[in-house]
Amino acid sequence: MKTKNIIFLLASSIIVASCGNSEDNQTNEPEIPVSVVTVTPTSIEKVINTNGTVFPMQKAEFKSEISGIYKLNTNPRTGNKYKLGDKVKAGEPIVTLDDPEYENSIAIESKKLNLDIAQQEFTKQQSLYEKGGVTQRELRNAEVSFTNAKYDFENSKIKLAKMKISSPFDGVIVEQPYYTQNVRIAAGLPIFTVMEYDQMYIEVSLPEKYVSDLKSGMKARLTSYNIQKDTLWGTVSDLSPAISSETRTFKGRIDVSNPDLRLKPGMFVNADIILLKKENTFVVSKDLVMRNNDVKYLFIVDKTIARQREVTTGIENGNNVEILTGLSKDDRLVVKGFETLKDNSKVKVIR
Repeated sequence: MKTKNIIFLLASSIIVASCGNSEDNQTNEPEIPVSVVTVTPTSIEKVINTNGTVFPMQKAEFKSEISGIYKLNTNPRTGNKYKLGDKVKAGEPIVTLDDPEYENSIAIESKKLNLDIAQQEFTKQQSLYEKGGVTQRELRNAEVSFTNAKYDFENSKIKLAKMKISSPFDGVIVEQPYYTQNVRIAAGLPIFTVMEYDQMYIEVSLPEKYVSDLKSGMKARLTSYNIQKDTLWGTVSDLSPAISSETRTFKGRIDVSNPDLRLKPGMFVNADIILLKKENTFVVSKDLVMRNNDVKYLFIVDKTIARQREVTTGIENGNNVEILTGLSKDDRLVVKGFETLKDNSKVKVIR
């Protein structure tokens, strides 16, 4: 009996010692330093990144249609002669080409007088025809004379208008060759070029895989190295249904409102076309999501213990990914030091 008691006591001592060693090992496990952030809901976008050159919505080069004495007009907004960078209004004469001989050959006053006479005669013949005083043939002859006189007068006005060169739309002078004032220049010479770039567009090439996702009317966020502090917005306006067999891309156009003229024609810009945006969701850096075969997980700190959380992901963009399940509001997410963690590792949170 005494022998059995001794054996039992020895066994118990071994078990107690073993447990004590286990507790000491756990207590002695080194704390891994980590940094954490508190999880809060935010937003994420799924975007297509592309780039391209911006072009003005309207651009036109104007040339001299006749020879004449070159006279650069005064800009009424500045009080100085028109120059590069000046804004112009539609129909505003920027250059005048004087040529008295040409002007006299048009004889516009004579054409106007002839028109008035023909109109009076046609009106008179109409009145007489209604009373039976003239034949229909006589009325038609008067109508033909009136019509011809009207065309002659209109053509004279068109010829006279060639002496004043203006833009048919509002814009900015972007090219202006120099000619000496009051010196005759030949017909066919470039006089100035005007661009209207408060409305612009970008031609872009888009990957084939997005051909079913993109729709006209989608918004695009635009940035440029030249205007780094500013973000402009555009709208997808046109999409080609044809895919290039060489590049596996299709063409698109983004229209941009540029009221402050911050974008300049020819600038190179980046464009993020927003396919989808989700609000009030959890978003983390892609680097934080670990993988074990097909299982994705993150580490959360519970007091001083790191817990491995299996997660499912949603929308991805350049650096971030949406977490659909596995995270909760106010969780303490490990963002530094997670590489060496295991489930239930002891950690020390450092800021």
